[in-house]
Amino acid sequence: MNPELEEAKELIDQHLDEEKENSDLTPSELAQHLKTLKKHDEELFTEYLSKLDPEVLGDVAIEMPDHMLKDVIDTLPSEKIVEALEELESDDATDLLQYIEEIDEEKAKELFDGLDRENQDEILRLRSYDEDEAGAYMQTELFSAKLYEKLGDAVARLRQLKQDGELENVSQLFVINNAGVLQYAIPLEDLILFDFSKRLAENIQSTDPEHYKPHTALDSDNIKDVVSVVQDYDLSVIPVVDSKGVLLGRITTDDIHDIIQESATEQIYNLAGVDDEAEEDDTLVKAGKARAIWLSVNLMTAIFSSFIIGLFDQTIAAYVALAVLMPIVASMGGNTGTQALAVTVRRLALGEIEFKDAKSVLKREVSISFINGIIFGCVMGVIASVWFNKGLLGVVIGLSMIINLFFAGFFGTIIPLTLRRLNIDPAVGSAVILTTFTDAIGFFSFLGLAKWILI
Repeated sequence: MNPELEEAKELIDQHLDEEKENSDLTPSELAQHLKTLKKHDEELFTEYLSKLDPEVLGDVAIEMPDHMLKDVIDTLPSEKIVEALEELESDDATDLLQYIEEIDEEKAKELFDGLDRENQDEILRLRSYDEDEAGAYMQTELFSAKLYEKLGDAVARLRQLKQDGELENVSQLFVINNAGVLQYAIPLEDLILFDFSKRLAENIQSTDPEHYKPHTALDSDNIKDVVSVVQDYDLSVIPVVDSKGVLLGRITTDDIHDIIQESATEQIYNLAGVDDEAEEDDTLVKAGKARAIWLSVNLMTAIFSSFIIGLFDQTIAAYVALAVLMPIVASMGGNTGTQALAVTVRRLALGEIEFKDAKSVLKREVSISFINGIIFGCVMGVIASVWFNKGLLGVVIGLSMIINLFFAGFFGTIIPLTLRRLNIDPAVGSAVILTTFTDAIGFFSFLGLAKWILI
């Protein structure tokens, strides 16, 4: 048996054996080991897939790429998948059902119809929100109590919910009035200081009520704004309310972490002209096709740069040293532009800047690029003069690098700002567009100055 396969099989066996200690694997690890089984032995993969308990099946399925999730819905009985969906928290169940729908709409409908009415209502409510709204990311399971309820009764209810496995990751008690409007959020660690025989209102009034006023998110808020609030105030959970303040659900730190990770991954992939969804799929054709699209665009830009070089073929023929130095000009311009691009895209993603801040952002990035252009232009000018024993050649490359780095900083900043202004993801295609400008300006300035000064 293949060593990789044997190890994966052994680890899953340990996980399935409840009598062994420290045998639990995370859903992500289980999905990865199942992926190894599928890679080497389809029958073994199917066998172990069927052995997964519904309590963990849903969490594992969420971590699977589309082709493995398809195996889940094709192999396992619908009843087991329905049970797995019901074991998930509302937000995760909604996500998983949506993933299944993208693969097989009929199967998704069958699974949805198999859920109990309560779960159906929760999923329908969450799916009613746009994908960028906070409501789409909340889970409806939470620990809440009425303002005039005895604390002891509320804690007893929490104990029962935990025993029944209906509630996880509880860190706060949300206190609501009779209309369901959120009033306070009390950390569990503070509850031990309260009198369990008294009503919550009495306990809160005996302390500092303002201390328990919660940070909230409207269900219609942009999820990026919610992430910023959670990060700024270092929150472990944030309650979600409607326009009237009625408590609807909560967003926990694990959800926030997932959102940040997904956003960062998408930004990195997009900057490189790579489709994030395609890369999560193991099929080479899909990933290769997605990459080829932007490579095709890049090919066109490269041809354009080559055309510019072709305009100065006689100049290059007269001074072969120019051909040696051209990659240096292009490389420095490209790297400078990429630096400005990365900083600007990141600040846009974090909401630190908008198009209205273009003037100040441009001033900063262009100034940095220009200063670096002067420094490295002078350094390279001296090197080129000594290297080829021609002072004017040093002047040419020095001036060219100053010009190229200046414009690299400019375009590295203005391109993502302009794309954001046009409601286009600033990460998508920015790198390819930037390369076009930096190469064209770099080659044109370098060869143009060489023709003007040296010939």
